[in-house]
Amino acid sequence: MRRAFVANGGMRDGKTTDLLLPFVKGMEDAGCEVDLCYIKQVRIKPCIGDFRCWYKTPGKCHIKDEMQELYDRVSEADVLVLASPVYAPIPGEMQNFINRLVPLIDPILRSKDGRTMARTREGVRWKNIAVVSTCGWWGLENFDSFVKIARDLAFKTGVGFAGSVLRPHSFVLNTMEQKRNEIHEAARKAGSELVIEGKISEGSGDIIAQPLVTEEELRLMY
Repeated sequence: MRRAFVANGGMRDGKTTDLLLPFVKGMEDAGCEVDLCYIKQVRIKPCIGDFRCWYKTPGKCHIKDEMQELYDRVSEADVLVLASPVYAPIPGEMQNFINRLVPLIDPILRSKDGRTMARTREGVRWKNIAVVSTCGWWGLENFDSFVKIARDLAFKTGVGFAGSVLRPHSFVLNTMEQKRNEIHEAARKAGSELVIEGKISEGSGDIIAQPLVTEEELRLMY
């Protein structure tokens, strides 16, 4: 059975969780065992960037906090899903989680497409990284920074980037029950696609990201 670790940087009752739960259900429908972690409820200190986990205690972070309890769970996942609302760009707790993944990276460096990359350490099972995200503003360009963070993590660890589930002006869904059901069903399908095919289809992504109002209408709402 495939395993997934889903790091959710949103609130339990927030817009990201509302989109993420049908996505997770789709993964489970496809036979994936999902470990869903609400990052805001885990006390994770910032990385201090001394790279002791590379050179002095390889693979081991010396910061003693609740992130230590997540390393084995993250390592055992075939799929890593990074889910977060987008603010400026993402909540600090989520950025701390991503930064603290450095001990799982083996600093055996090589070059690809003119860029330096490493690899995951032995025992880290990741094959793919995917993104689920929501924001309150209108366009998809608001997700660029977060998606780039996830893409860079995939590239630098030598694993595949499986795609994104992105929902702009997500609060509008609360006023459109039929569209909400359509988008949730597409999110569920996207979760299954991730497990079965190793990537999220453009068709599912387009349904989830479809405009619900015009940009001018959204400005008037604000």
